[in-house]
Amino acid sequence: MLMAHPAVLKNLIEQYETLRVLHAEQGSAEVRQRMDDLAYTLCVSTGTRDIDAALIAARHQLPGARPEDDSLLTT
Repeated sequence: MLMAHPAVLKNLIEQYETLRVLHAEQGSAEVRQRMDDLAYTLCVSTGTRDIDAALIAARHQLPGARPEDDSLLTT
């Protein structure tokens, strides 16, 4: 399987997390669509099928990844 560059994964994670906060505040269709697009890209990039697994897998591929950080993703 091809692996995405860590810088790309970091950017995707940051965008998704930012939009998750924005969606919680505004809930617009545009934000939701962009979140769906990012979730799909993260899943494809990590070989996973859902966003929670994709975020965990992407974080594990970043330099300095720590398993204890996984609990922060499910909030």
